Amino acid sequence: MSDLYTEEALKLENQLCFPLYAAARRVVGLYTPYLRELGLTYTQYIVFLVLWEHDGIPVGELGRRLYLDNGTLTPLLKKLEAAGYLTRSRDHADERVVIVTLTDAGKQLRERARSIPLKVGSCICLNEEEAVGLYTLLYRLLKEEEA
Repeated sequence: MSDLYTEEALKLENQLCFPLYAAARRVVGLYTPYLRELGLTYTQYIVFLVLWEHDGIPVGELGRRLYLDNGTLTPLLKKLEAAGYLTRSRDHADERVVIVTLTDAGKQLRERARSIPLKVGSCICLNEEEAVGLYTLLYRLLKEEEA
């Protein structure tokens, strides 16, 4: 391998990971003012997105859908439980499985968050075709990780 190849490979501008990382940080940052009004972090918000769609879900499934491990998810769920937004309980059929269920407060938060996707989407400078293409490519990368 030539030194030139190695030098080019180690330039930040030649890394696929960097624009993905920087763009993700920028997009997540767009959510911050809206989520602050709800008292949520972005990670807490995406937990709610899954729970609003799949209430009563096992922690393992929640982590799989969010690409988060239990070490990250458990303290987050404890905090949301302490705030009164959800409960965690053992599955009666398998005590090893913990089920996450929204409380009424967690369900009501959905109404307050309803406008967030549209507000954030209006701040992103992609047309619909570009957004769909990017979405498709990013999920392709995530699916490769699962394989």
